[in-house]
Amino acid sequence: MRIAVLKERAAGESRVAMTPETVKKFIALGATVAVEEGAGAGASIPDEAFSEAGAEVLAGDKAVAGADIVLGVQAPEVAALSGAKDGAWVAATFDPFRNGELVEAYAKAGFEALSMEFMPRITRAQSMDVLSSQSNLAGYKAVIASADEYGRAFPMMMTAAGTVQAAKCFVMGVGVAGLQAIATAKRLGAQVSATDVRSATKEQIMSLGAKPVFVESVEGIEGEGSGGYATEMSEEYQKAQAELVSSHIAKQDIVITTALIPGRPAPRLISDAQIATMKPGSVIFDLAVAQGGNVEGSKPDETVVKHGVKIIGFANTATHLAADASALFARNLFNFLSAFWDKEAGKPVLDEEIGDAVRLTQGGKVVNERLTD
Repeated sequence: MRIAVLKERAAGESRVAMTPETVKKFIALGATVAVEEGAGAGASIPDEAFSEAGAEVLAGDKAVAGADIVLGVQAPEVAALSGAKDGAWVAATFDPFRNGELVEAYAKAGFEALSMEFMPRITRAQSMDVLSSQSNLAGYKAVIASADEYGRAFPMMMTAAGTVQAAKCFVMGVGVAGLQAIATAKRLGAQVSATDVRSATKEQIMSLGAKPVFVESVEGIEGEGSGGYATEMSEEYQKAQAELVSSHIAKQDIVITTALIPGRPAPRLISDAQIATMKPGSVIFDLAVAQGGNVEGSKPDETVVKHGVKIIGFANTATHLAADASALFARNLFNFLSAFWDKEAGKPVLDEEIGDAVRLTQGGKVVNERLTD
């Protein structure tokens, strides 16, 4: 069983899908590992570290030659897979809803595309969930970047020259990224509040010492869809939430938005009119900017100033913490493949529950129900 890892080719991508730690673990399972030269450079992993762990470090076309499985952070173009075995597995993130042409190309080329972002949110798959591991780091980075952009201190400071007031930070969307953003902002000393469409998150917010801000006037609405993801809300709820947020947002120094709905553009949470109510010098970090943005006027990797408020957001937040993000991503991939490793066959054999959930293409066809319905 030959496993290959290519250097990421997407613009701005610094992560790598394998680390020396997981090289050793795959070799212990009986696999051979080939890594393209320079694959780990962006994540501070030199070629020598991969070699010492037991991997072959080769030019790209030689690394992928004869590969049974190719691992990636972002799925490579089909041309980069030339020389891999017929029907080889490619486990990576595909962004399948937006990259239909790439998925079709994988089907046509006969590869089995395994989309890591389609990993089901079930207990036994938690250690394989790349969206959670990367979102965790993204939530942390959003606060750190906001603190850097904000022209004042986060914690309250009592000095001989007077008191510096604590920053007020509001987190919108309390998934994995939002919870980490709350925890990080609290550690930095801010006064933190948070909101979400899922009422179950209220206790999570309070457990981190933050203040929950929820719509109470609209009864009987629960914004939780399948797998614990947020779902789109009714017009009545959206109107009530907009009114609540408008009054709250005007008092905030930092706002971090994290709302995403799988397979759809990011929901709009903050309008230009709401931005105008905020104090000059305030900062909004839009974690959903790459999916269309939660904030009106936000642009990936640009600082947009509106009404004296700075709006920021990265196209790829996790890559700004490439070393840690790679370590977690690589473990997710190892946990996924090793969980199904058949010692007698010397390879992983996927089950229906997880295999059918993540498999996009097989036997020359697109086979995933979420893409074929």
